Amino acid sequence: MNPTTSRGALLAALACVLVGGSFTANSLLGDYPYAGGQFLRYGLAFLLLLPLAGPGASTRLRSLGAARWTRLALLAAVGMVGFNLAVLAAERTAEPAVPGVFVGCAPVVVAVLVPLLDGRRPQRAVLYGALFVAVGAFTVQGWGRTDAAGIAFSVCALAGEVGFAVLAVPVLRPLGPRLLSTVVCGIAAAESAVAGVLADGAGWLRRPDAVETGALLWQAVVVTVVGFVCWYMGMQRIGAERATLFSGLIPVAAACTAPLVGAGSYGAAQAVGSALVFAGVAVGSGALPAVRRRRSAAGRQRAFERSLEKV
Repeated sequence: MNPTTSRGALLAALACVLVGGSFTANSLLGDYPYAGGQFLRYGLAFLLLLPLAGPGASTRLRSLGAARWTRLALLAAVGMVGFNLAVLAAERTAEPAVPGVFVGCAPVVVAVLVPLLDGRRPQRAVLYGALFVAVGAFTVQGWGRTDAAGIAFSVCALAGEVGFAVLAVPVLRPLGPRLLSTVVCGIAAAESAVAGVLADGAGWLRRPDAVETGALLWQAVVVTVVGFVCWYMGMQRIGAERATLFSGLIPVAAACTAPLVGAGSYGAAQAVGSALVFAGVAVGSGALPAVRRRRSAAGRQRAFERSLEKV
């Protein structure tokens, strides 16, 4: 990989590790109103991102047509608010591993969908890597108890994860990672407020306690501000197909951080699954061919040096 793709891979990996940590933070917000928590998370992130939007932000926003504004609204509704709502709804009748397994299939869907929408064939290496990542995510999380509703909402969570990448592709170039993150956070905060009023009435928002405040701050500052900007910077450099491979790191990070709050353990299955995820990322991102080329070049150099010694 060249320096640009290497930086893109590192940024995408960091973003997904941070998102994996947010699943652990979610376990601390079980009693907080869902929509109110999303409003606080995305609203605070929007305020923090505003100074980082960059020069000419208003000009770039005015140049967007109705179609792109609709896409941004869908991105926030499907990939952010809807995704989190689907995970929460799935976990009412299914164990957390179930939506996690479905979300772990996102790299496979994106590896097929993005090239087709772009009028080209899926890349074989990316598709193979995505399959490795999906199997690794399943191994890390296992499979849990569920019913038809749990599976249906898990499929919705998968659609949200795919939409978070695919819907962003046409608007990433004109807006850039920082302005795109700012705009979708503002829209997601507004959508969360509307959803909260409609679903929970006057009880949609309350003052969080100390533990809830810490979890919400982590989600807003670290996962959303830092994570979203890193994610879209990575996607800008390596494309949606390869960037989504790194979503396999989400269950790995969740499995590693869960023991910190007593919400799980990290054992042999998690270690094997993590290895499969890392292998899939290496195959799909092109890191393994690069390693082979370097080793081959080094082998040829050593052979040449030995031939000189014989002469």
